[in-house]
Amino acid sequence: MTRLHRYLARLQDTILSRQEVETKAIEIFDRSDKIGQTSEFYARLGFYDGSELQVMEKLMIERYILVKPRYVYHYQQADGSLVFRYDNAPHHPEIETYPHHKHIGAQVVAALPPDLSEVLREIDGILYPQR
Repeated sequence: MTRLHRYLARLQDTILSRQEVETKAIEIFDRSDKIGQTSEFYARLGFYDGSELQVMEKLMIERYILVKPRYVYHYQQADGSLVFRYDNAPHHPEIETYPHHKHIGAQVVAALPPDLSEVLREIDGILYPQR
């Protein structure tokens, strides 16, 4: 099993291990057999209050290192309003962690690229503040 396949399996296992989360979609497009091509991971997760997390990661191996040239972790309320979104779209050069950043409502702040587990813990803190 390659490094990319282990990473994709870990993403899927992280989601499927969360029994309180409704897995609305998981899609994996593995193009690792083609040099220079990105593989993609997409997931939609639902929570008890109707909120939803959309995950998109584009992945590739460069010189034996797994890199994530594009990612989005978009968390929204049941009505579609944004709670937060991590992404690395290069549209905020003023942010010190450019291109990595986090949208919190209308605000944009510096943020390092998160891991799916970290994003789920952040959502847990919102949904279950007493834990």
